[in-house]
This record gives sequence, C-alpha cells and structure tokens, in this order.
Amino acid sequence: MDKNEVLNYFFELVKIDSPSGDERKLADKLKKDLKDLGFKVEEDDSGQKAEGNAGNIIAYLKGNARKPPVLFAAHMDTVEKRGGILPVIDEEGKIFSEGPTVLTADDKAGICAIVQGIKWALKKGVEHGDIEIVFTVCEEIGLKGSKNLDTKKLKSKVGFVLDSSGKVGTIVTAAPAQNKLYFKIKGRAAHAGLEPEKGLSAIKVAGVAISNMNFGRIDEETTANIGIIRGGKATNIITDLVEMEGEARSRNELKLKRQTEHMIQAVKDAADSFGAEVECEVEASYPAFDFDECALIVRYAMNAIEKIGLKPILSPSGGGSDANILNGKGIPCVNLGTGFFNPHSPEEYITIESLINLCKLVEALL
Repeated sequence: MDKNEVLNYFFELVKIDSPSGDERKLADKLKKDLKDLGFKVEEDDSGQKAEGNAGNIIAYLKGNARKPPVLFAAHMDTVEKRGGILPVIDEEGKIFSEGPTVLTADDKAGICAIVQGIKWALKKGVEHGDIEIVFTVCEEIGLKGSKNLDTKKLKSKVGFVLDSSGKVGTIVTAAPAQNKLYFKIKGRAAHAGLEPEKGLSAIKVAGVAISNMNFGRIDEETTANIGIIRGGKATNIITDLVEMEGEARSRNELKLKRQTEHMIQAVKDAADSFGAEVECEVEASYPAFDFDECALIVRYAMNAIEKIGLKPILSPSGGGSDANILNGKGIPCVNLGTGFFNPHSPEEYITIESLINLCKLVEALL
C-alpha cells in the first residue's frame, strides 16, 4: 500500500470543510472518487429531510457472486464549523491539526480507509463479493442521515461502520439505546421584590427535581444526564417556565425503561410538591445492539483483523453511531476502532500507522 498516497488523500479530505448540514463539497468529491473506482453512485434525499445541502452517498460495485456482499459505512459531517484545518505530522508519526481546530479524523479517517483500502484491493486484483458503501450526512447531530436511509437499496447481510475512536483492531460488539427527555416545568410569575408570595418558581421546582434524580454513571450498562436547562427573564421576576433536556442510555432495554421512568417521576414529584405543572416528552433516539463473540459478523471481523497481524479487541460502547440505526433496520453491523483519539477536541489525532492499518483492514474485510 502506498503510504504517501493514503496520507495525501487523508489530508485532502480533512481540508474540505463539512460541518453537519454542509457536506456538499465533500459529497461531490466522494461521488467522483467512487465513480473513478468503477462504483455505481447515487445520492438520496436525506439531506432535504435533515435540512442540509447534501444527501447520503450510496455506492455499489458488483463482485464475485461466490463471495458475500459487504457494506462499509462512515459519516461525512464533522462537529467543527471553523475552517482552516492544517494537518501536520510530528516526529512520532502522529497526525493532528495545527491550531485550535479539530483534525476531523472523526470520521474522515474512516472515509479515507474505505476509499483507499478498496482502491488498493482493486489494483491488486483481490477477489471480492459485491461491495456497498454508504457515506452518511448529519451523523453528529442525531444520526439523521442513517435514520433517513432507505436500506431497501442495500443487499449486504453484514456491515462495518468505521467510526469508533480507539485502536485499529477494536470491534464494538454492543452499544446502548438512547432516550431523549424533554421537560417543561410551569410555575407562576410574580414580582420578586414586591410580592414574591404570589409567584411559584419553576427554577426551585427544577432544582428539587434534579437533586432527587439519579444520573451520571448508573451501572456498567447505563448512563443518564441532564444537559440543558433554560429559564428566567430577569432577577426581579419569579420564573414561571423552565425547560430541561436530558438523556438516558443503556445497553439493557429494561434498565433504559426504568431509568427513563425514574427521571420523569423525579420531575413529576417535585412539581406535585409545589403545585406546579409539568409536561414530559420522551423521544427514542436509536436502538441498542449486542453481539457475542460467536456471532458471524464478529468472527468475520476478527478473522480480518488477525489477517493483517493485529489482535482483535472486543469491546462494548457507551455511545451511539450509524451502526445502531443500521442494526435497527435489519442489517447486522459492528462499529470498528478507527485509530483516532480525542475526537471533537483540538487534541484529536491519528497515527500514520493506524491509518495504514485501517486501510489494510478494509481490504481484508472484502
């Protein structure tokens, strides 16, 4: 594999700004690159549904019918809105962004490996089955691309999402389901200095609810958080409305249900104790998935990892990805360690060795 060709392609990708909802330039490049490799390429309408300027890229290359079709997926969008990413390499072979920007190896390392790994395999004449590629949009803002993906267009019975931080060779075999929780606590406004007795502070109700709520690390499978609180207009007005947003995640559906109910009940109990009103809404964000080491897709990935001289690492995750959505739509998928660390921060990096190994892994998975 040509190391310089891989690095140049990766650098080219990270220099293309593609924040969520603005993936157009990257999508156009990838469509051309995939067509140049012989893929049949189309773009769906998920961008319109997600209020973005590009849709998911879906590509197909016919292969040997004796081998099973395989799906590769990664997302085009990044968390960073600022441009001017300048990738550099230090003396230890680490690639990072010079300056205050993220590198966007999440998930352009995954995209690079899919394109370059397949390109190299085709050059070598590696025998392969049908290859399907999905590059999604708006993953970072709620997996919107994969949620709007029509999986009826896909034939693969196994899929590999290249979008997990950590070592190449890691197989994320389990990931949690997530519920989003939205609360509106309605109190009563009054002048805070002249007649506070006539008011009912929604902030006080929210404070009691939060103090009686168990969140953070619940157990090894379950987490929860209240992440957003909005309310208040002025210091001299008793606050009549507080809005809170939170989440609960668990790899165990029953535990997720219990944690969600606990959080709702804590808010309702606090509201009842003060005579306030409360509205609660729960939105199921994505389903869980869980594979044991004997599952076909896990064995498939383990064999490919061993083939390139690495040791497979089976690991559960606390985060969601396009793999959750694809599994929920009936395509067995695992998320693979993509070699980047410290995503979503200026300290994000990936090593040259990891990037090359990731390309080799894509080839081995064909």
